[in-house]
Amino acid sequence: MEENSTYRWTPPDAPKAPKVPSLPKIKPAVIIALVLVAVAIFASLSCFYTVDDKQQAVVTTFGKVTSVTDAGFHFKLPFGIQQVQRVDVNVYQHIELGYRSDTGETIDAESSMITGDYNIVNVDFFIEYKISDPVRYLYASTEPELILRNLIQSQVRNVVGSSTVDSVLTDGKESIQMQVKALVTEILAEYDIGLTLVDIKIQDSEPPTQEVVEAFKAVETAKQQAETVVNDAKAYQNAKLPDAEAQADKLIQNAEYLKQKRINEATEQVAMFNAMYEEYARNPQITRSRMYYEAIQEILPGIKVYIDTTGAGNVDMILPLESFVTDTNGGN
Repeated sequence: MEENSTYRWTPPDAPKAPKVPSLPKIKPAVIIALVLVAVAIFASLSCFYTVDDKQQAVVTTFGKVTSVTDAGFHFKLPFGIQQVQRVDVNVYQHIELGYRSDTGETIDAESSMITGDYNIVNVDFFIEYKISDPVRYLYASTEPELILRNLIQSQVRNVVGSSTVDSVLTDGKESIQMQVKALVTEILAEYDIGLTLVDIKIQDSEPPTQEVVEAFKAVETAKQQAETVVNDAKAYQNAKLPDAEAQADKLIQNAEYLKQKRINEATEQVAMFNAMYEEYARNPQITRSRMYYEAIQEILPGIKVYIDTTGAGNVDMILPLESFVTDTNGGN
């Protein structure tokens, strides 16, 4: 009888349906053992992790940071008890402000700035940074790179806004870079988001119009020419300076020689005066007469002086020292 309460007649000679063999029953212990083996294999595979040499791994246990591991092969608890997040700490990363090098796109909203003398300039910056603290990087803020980008943009506009357009476009770039780096580094230390600023450089700076660009190029050319003239003048100075110093040394040596000569002459005259004074002290009358005659000879050169030393008509010639005989013969 079928389920709908109807009867089905089966002929006596009809073939019987073949019997389906029944599956052997699996014992629950075997199933448990297989499950345990599978769990053990899965646990063993999830208990180990590797960290490469450019990374550090932050390990959390039930969501709480418990350790930071360096490069190598490490063990952790399975089944989500411990989680691992790898962070690239030994990699220099970069931010581009005002441009994108991969697409060649210019971002005017990032590069356009107003200087302290109310001029508009376009300045592109290249920033290098790295992760200094993986824990602070992961959990101190939601988007640390965005915070760093906004912070650098703010300080760049602050420094450029206090600079002149000449310094931004010509010789003040290095000073601007140093000021921005110092300000950003100081604020990053306060924020403590696990990032360190490595370097910041001005990639390009230019005025917004081509006419102004040409004007500043002319100014830069003039500065370079001025530097060339100064360098040529210094070269000329270096070429002439040794000769001038040698001439000055020669004049100094000559002056020293004349000075010493005058000193020696003065010393000699003093010695002569002292000797004359000693003679005068011993024989005043004789010395006085001799000095008188010498003065007369100096004032009237070539004069002949005769003197009567006895008062009896005996005349002797004193100057010049010539004999009467010579004068008499000469008269003949």
